[in-house]
Amino acid sequence: MTNAASKITLHLVASLDGIIAKKDNSVSWFETADIYEKGATVTEQDAAAFLKMIDCYVMGSHTYEHALELSKSYGWAYGDTPTIVLSKRNLALERNSVEVFAGDLNTLVNERLKPSYKNVWVVGGAELVKNFIRHQLADEIRLSIVPIILGDGLHLFDQTLPEQSLRLKDLTAYKNGMVEMVYEIKK
Repeated sequence: MTNAASKITLHLVASLDGIIAKKDNSVSWFETADIYEKGATVTEQDAAAFLKMIDCYVMGSHTYEHALELSKSYGWAYGDTPTIVLSKRNLALERNSVEVFAGDLNTLVNERLKPSYKNVWVVGGAELVKNFIRHQLADEIRLSIVPIILGDGLHLFDQTLPEQSLRLKDLTAYKNGMVEMVYEIKK
């Protein structure tokens, strides 16, 4: 049985030119020295309360491996929240909250995620996000634009996606110059 209140969010961070990852996978470009005086301020308490609302994370294997590498310097970003990694490869699981899923994406969403979780975030990678859109399995896209043009890297979207209507639900500009847009995916 599907939980009617369940929501699948595609969470993406991109440069202004639509790049979600540099070729070397560095994330230093996420940090910005920009200052937008009229922007919203987010406290650590605000961020912690927001993250507690996420019941489950879903990611691809390359995003997982990158997150593991980053965790050596920054800590594991997903805490003890259940995390499902989609992969057909044998991956080293370093946390009890992480599991690998190698089956059908529709089955995962409709038989595992929606009945069990209220707020699921898909946090990468590009192919996984595109598959959620192609199969109409996501409810919203939360896109944060960092004030930088990278020029080269992995693009957010390409010409393989079908046309998809969206409805803007929310828009927030932050003090650091980042802009977050939340779109409902029209079904």
